[in-house]
Amino acid sequence: MQVIFQQLGALFIAAIPTAVLFMVVVLAYRFLVQGPLSATLKKRHALTEGAVQDAQKAIAAAEARAAEYAEKLRRARAEVFRAREQRIQQLQAQRETTLEAARTAAGHKVRQAAAELETEAAAARQTLHAAAGELANHVVRAVLPQAAGGSH
Repeated sequence: MQVIFQQLGALFIAAIPTAVLFMVVVLAYRFLVQGPLSATLKKRHALTEGAVQDAQKAIAAAEARAAEYAEKLRRARAEVFRAREQRIQQLQAQRETTLEAARTAAGHKVRQAAAELETEAAAARQTLHAAAGELANHVVRAVLPQAAGGSH
């Protein structure tokens, strides 16, 4: 049994340099590889998260601008519609004014023409009355000399 203990002691003594070398390799790995690698991964993750957050902010800003543009477009369309309606009302008012002026002028011309017709009719009546009296005198003269000539 003592031989076994001696062999185990010799194995442990021979394993000490391997254990120390293993611990040095583990420490070197932690400081030289794992530390910088973790730092780089954290930095990359932070940059990626920052880029995602920046993209989300840009999307939110773009949506806000799109909503603002849509509101401006709605207002502009409403203003154009109001201006169009106002122009239509102005044109209708001008049309009504023009029609009323035309109606007034036509009424004046009709009254003037009616007055001229009445004047011409009165003149024609007077001419007819004068001509009727003269015609009656001609008829009487034409009829009476025959009647006077036939009874003699």
